[in-house]
Parts: sequence; C-alpha cells; structure tokens
Amino acid sequence: MNIKKPDWYLYLIRTQNGSLYTGITTDISRRLAQHTTGKGAKALKGKGPLILVYHSHVPDRSAALKLEYRVKQLSKQQKERLVTAQPICIATYLS
Repeated sequence: MNIKKPDWYLYLIRTQNGSLYTGITTDISRRLAQHTTGKGAKALKGKGPLILVYHSHVPDRSAALKLEYRVKQLSKQQKERLVTAQPICIATYLS
C-alpha cells in the first residue's frame, strides 16, 4: 500500500500595517481563507486585508517546521528581501 503524504508549504502573509506573518500548511488557499475570516492565527485577527506575498513548497512537515522557525528568526529587512527575491526553494535560499 502506497500512501501519498501531503504536500507542505511555507508562506508569508502581509497585514494591513505591513507586518509579515510566517506559517506552514498543506493547503494555501484554505489557510488564507481561514486567516481572512478570523479562524486562523490569533496574531492576524483584525489585521486585514491580508495578502499572500510568498509561498514555497517544502518536502515534508518536519522540514516545514524547521524552515518556519528559521524564517521567523529573520529580521524584518531579511524577510522583505526574501519576499522580493521570491526564491523557488526556500531551503536553498536560507542556506
């Protein structure tokens, strides 16, 4: 039996005040809808409109969690550079 593992993505959302929120998900559209309707992260409630400014496919949940941690450690300026660069592979970009 071959069970397909879900695809994982790391994403960044820009809030109305210019902040960047970093998260991971298996379904970007669903997660953005949750954030937009206030059913996602508490950090984004009342901070709309929200704009998806970056997303990258990652191999699995473990890698997604590690990369999310690394991105959250970046300064605002470094995150802005990431958004501007739009790297296809976030892991390569951060290495």
